[in-house]
Amino acid sequence: MVKYPSGSMAAYRKAAEKNKTIHNAFKPRKKTINFSDRGMTLEQQINESNKYYLDEEIAVVHKKPTPIQIVKVDYPKRSKAVIKEAYFRQASTTDYNGVYQGFYLDFEAKETRNKTNFPLKNFHEHQIFHLEECLKQRGICFTIIGFTSLKRYFVTPASFVVTAWNTKNKSSMTLKEIEDHSVEIKSGYHPTLPYLTAVDHFIADRNIDNDK
Repeated sequence: MVKYPSGSMAAYRKAAEKNKTIHNAFKPRKKTINFSDRGMTLEQQINESNKYYLDEEIAVVHKKPTPIQIVKVDYPKRSKAVIKEAYFRQASTTDYNGVYQGFYLDFEAKETRNKTNFPLKNFHEHQIFHLEECLKQRGICFTIIGFTSLKRYFVTPASFVVTAWNTKNKSSMTLKEIEDHSVEIKSGYHPTLPYLTAVDHFIADRNIDNDK
């Protein structure tokens, strides 16, 4: 038979609980960590979000590779190759494409340090043309615009961006215009940038139009 210090199991348990309380009092507490954006670029946030969406089997979206032609390569070590000269084989289209709930997604990611407007010169003509062509095929197309100084992110329909681009003498989209025509999203943790919540709005709007 095991003899406890006080002669009873109840007293032993009481002593153990007291020791546990004292131990926890000196145990360092975990800090609440805010994983919001963590100083990442807009592209890094989108890439992390895409990985989360893929891992959770929510959507399949990837960054498009930039088509380049390698001209000269040096081999400083037998196991290493360094590209010394290369050029773009053709103009790239948009940054990302993929599929979500049976819909084709195609979008561009842009950021600015401006606080009141987004310059349209940040887009290239071939990107606008590509978005127009995808819209004709009923793809869901948009731009994720990040105002880095404000830490604000907007998912702006491509149709509005194309209209702004084609408007004579218009050099930028104001922050107010973007607020009025976009879905604002907040940087978080899982996913880092939940842009699919905005896409859900676009899908819902399309379904309403189809029911009319």
